[in-house]
Amino acid sequence: MNGSTAIRPKRITFLIYLLPSVILFSFMVLIPVVLAVRYSFFKWSGGPKMDFIGLDNYRNLLVDSNFWHAFLNNLLIVAFSVVGQIGIAFIISIFLMSKLAKWKGFHRTVIFIPVVLSSVVIGFLWGMIYNQDAGMLNWLLRSVGLESWIKPWLDDPDIVMYSVTVPIVWQYIGFYLIIFLAAMQSINSEVYEMAELDGATGFKKMLHITLPLLNPTIKIAVMLCIAGNMKAFDSIFVMTGGGPGSSSTVMAQYAYDTSFKAYKLGYGSAISVGIMILSVALIMISRLIGGKNRD
Repeated sequence: MNGSTAIRPKRITFLIYLLPSVILFSFMVLIPVVLAVRYSFFKWSGGPKMDFIGLDNYRNLLVDSNFWHAFLNNLLIVAFSVVGQIGIAFIISIFLMSKLAKWKGFHRTVIFIPVVLSSVVIGFLWGMIYNQDAGMLNWLLRSVGLESWIKPWLDDPDIVMYSVTVPIVWQYIGFYLIIFLAAMQSINSEVYEMAELDGATGFKKMLHITLPLLNPTIKIAVMLCIAGNMKAFDSIFVMTGGGPGSSSTVMAQYAYDTSFKAYKLGYGSAISVGIMILSVALIMISRLIGGKNRD
C-alpha cells in the first residue's frame, strides 16, 4: 500500500474540519444573501405584514436617479482606488525590493498600520484633518502661504467625493503592498540576474520581467479593489453622512438610509441585491479587459 495513501485522512475527517467554516460562511454570507433576495420581492416596512409585489422594487430601482448617482460615486472611488491603492503599492513594492531600500521591515510595518485600523477611526481622523477651521490640512496650507487653496473640503459638493476618496486610498495601500511583495519574492532571482547580464536596467526589468510575472497577481488585486470599494461606507458615513445633500452618498449608505431611516426594507433589500449584481458585473468587465492568463 502506498504510504501517502495510508496516512491520508478519511473524507469524513475533511468534512468535520470544514464544517465550522461552512456553517460560519453560511450564517454570515449565504443566508443573508438569500434573505435579501427574498425580501426584495416584497413591500415591507419591518413589521409582520409583507406584501408581495414581484419585480416592482427592481423596476423602481432601474429608474431611481438617487441610486445611479450613488453608483457613479462608487465608480469614482473604484477608479481612484485602482490607480491609487494598486499603483502606489506597486511602486513602493518595487522600491522595497531594490537594493537601495533600507529599514525595509520598518517601512512595511508603517505602511500596513492603517489597514488594521477601523474605518470608523480613519473617518474620524481624516474628518479632523479636513476640518475647515481647525484642520491640519488648511493649517498647513495657511502656514506655507497658500491661503487661496483653503477649501471646505467636506462641505463643498464639487470636491467632497475626492476628499472622502483620499482616506480610502491611503488606508489600503499597505494591503496591496503586502500582496505585491509576497508575489515579487516568489520570482526566481536568477531571472533578474540573467536580465542584468543582458544589460537590462531597473526600469526595463520592471517593465519586461516584474510586470508580466505579476500579471495574475495584479488581476486579483483589481478584483479585490473593485469588490471592496463597491461596498465602501464606514469612513464616508463618519466624515460626511452622505452630504452635503447627497453629493457623497454611496450605494451602501443609500441602502442603509432606505432600509433603516425610511423603513423601506423591501426596497433596501433590492438595492443591496443591485449592489451585488453591479459589483460582479464590474469584476467580470475587469477580467475581460485584463484578458486570459497566458503561460
